[in-house]
Amino acid sequence: MNRFVVGMPTAEPTREAVLPRNGTPLLALPRTRVWTVGHDAQEAVVTAAPGEGEGRLATAGRCLATAAERQAALAAGGRGDLGAVLRLPGSHLTVLNTGHETWVAGDGSGVVPLYWMEDTNGLWWATAAMPLAALAGAAPDMSWLLADLALTGVDFRLRSAHFERVHRVPPGSALVLREHAAPRVVPVPAGLPVRLLPEGVARVREALMAAVGRRAQLYERVTCDLSGGVDSSAVTCLAVRERPVLAVTYTDARMAQDDDVLYARRVAAEVRGITHKVIDGRHAGVAHFGGLEEPGTLPVTDLPSMSLGLLSVLAARLAPAAAHGSAAHLTGRGGDNVLAAASSHRVDQFLAGYRVQALRRGSDFARAVRIAPWRAWEQLASTAATPYPRALACLADRMSAAPFPYAWRPSPQDALAWCSATAAARWLTKAGRQAVAELVAARVPDAGAYRAPGALHDRLDLEWMAAEHATFDTIARQRWGLAVHAPFLDTAVADACLAIPSYRRARPGVYKPLARAALSGLLPGWLLRRQTKTLFTTSVFDGLAANAPVLGGIVARSQLAQAGLLDPRHAAADLEAAITGAPAPLGNLHALLVAELWLARLATATSRAAWWQPALRGGGAACA
Repeated sequence: MNRFVVGMPTAEPTREAVLPRNGTPLLALPRTRVWTVGHDAQEAVVTAAPGEGEGRLATAGRCLATAAERQAALAAGGRGDLGAVLRLPGSHLTVLNTGHETWVAGDGSGVVPLYWMEDTNGLWWATAAMPLAALAGAAPDMSWLLADLALTGVDFRLRSAHFERVHRVPPGSALVLREHAAPRVVPVPAGLPVRLLPEGVARVREALMAAVGRRAQLYERVTCDLSGGVDSSAVTCLAVRERPVLAVTYTDARMAQDDDVLYARRVAAEVRGITHKVIDGRHAGVAHFGGLEEPGTLPVTDLPSMSLGLLSVLAARLAPAAAHGSAAHLTGRGGDNVLAAASSHRVDQFLAGYRVQALRRGSDFARAVRIAPWRAWEQLASTAATPYPRALACLADRMSAAPFPYAWRPSPQDALAWCSATAAARWLTKAGRQAVAELVAARVPDAGAYRAPGALHDRLDLEWMAAEHATFDTIARQRWGLAVHAPFLDTAVADACLAIPSYRRARPGVYKPLARAALSGLLPGWLLRRQTKTLFTTSVFDGLAANAPVLGGIVARSQLAQAGLLDPRHAAADLEAAITGAPAPLGNLHALLVAELWLARLATATSRAAWWQPALRGGGAACA
């Protein structure tokens, strides 16, 4: 079932007079109409100003604020304090109507995005781009898909959606709608910066406890992922403080050889209130990239979803939660993004004046990736001396240069650069590289706002993970009727963590020091001192080999190749290498496969009738 929120800034009928199919009215004001599709009644809440006040605050999704907090936020919004309105706890869409204008915003991470479009159908906004594209008959933006494959460190999303003619409101910004005025996208005032680390740690602790605890209080049956890592264990331990939970651990032939399951079992044994279920992929008969034989039957997601590559694994992993009747399945997704820091935090430290410490961390990085220290120092110094607009311009020139050598591969020290090309850039044709180069060049005018690469990379990585979680939740709702939550991605949690400078969220020899500081006393001490992290590379190789014919067929039928943007021979060669267990760009291959599956679903997914229905005579009287 479709699930999104859609609105328009006026009660006047559009030229073609349509309404969202199966829409439920949320707001029906003289200058604002809002409908929810696929939301439960408790997920769509409207708060009115007291007395005769015109103000309305509407949220759709999972807003965790109390009634008093909502009234306080609405009053603050009436005084012009928009930050208080748009940073209510939870993960949700926010609509603030003050009587003379309307502010619309998604969450701060991008789990609930916001898009808008203005054409012959009028001005519409929505939390998904696909219904707007269906309304306008807009095609997917192929250069956007190529950039997702071939670039790192470039905000290719920014204000561009993945469909032509559809605009994106970046997380942290709001769409402002006023009668007889052009729509505006404005940044939301940032929260207070962290001046002292203990203050920042206290904010993180408070925000995460509220994000998990309030969810556990809301639902009668709660389940959790429990991988054994710090993030999922933290969510499980905080949830069980409020009510008993069922915790699920997934393993397979490869993962069983690591220590995740051992940690998960120990958490479940020592923390009261946890019922533990271990799912073994060997017994369930599942592997990565299984279940992709018939693209036309796959779930529809607004964006290409890496979760499609895990579809059979997810079915086995989430089966106990669905059977339990879980009303909310909590995961640790996003913990890596907000508790840790990108490799380029070393450059931020250098730019902040801590040059000796940054060079020492550069040496640690060099040892970890097995390169000479001088290479890391050279890249660190070059990045620190290069403004981001210049780095983007150089990347655009490099992408459009001819010839682009097929033998080219990224270097480990690229992680310390502002931006770079991925291994997938070798797959692009001249036309594909030119499309990407033009997109990079178009971002140069906006790049001056970024002063530190670590902060930029943290933000881009967070938005990527938020989009991935959103599609994961969509798939889980469609396939198993299960709502999946990621408390680490809540606006309040992400803001609290990222307000701490990136180089202070990392410490040599300490795994996730921010988690250790913020969660001390809430989690077992031995868990916070864990220094290892299980990798899934060998499981991915096994899945590629087990499903080789299907995956090869997906690449052979590539729509990006049919558009002349990608050379399938190069992509197929890397896929064949991965299938045999040879070194290959696994992440890029995964992204290519799901992008092609997404494109294959568009023909039916973007039909206008799937999203819209004719309005009643008079242009929407059904919502009065």
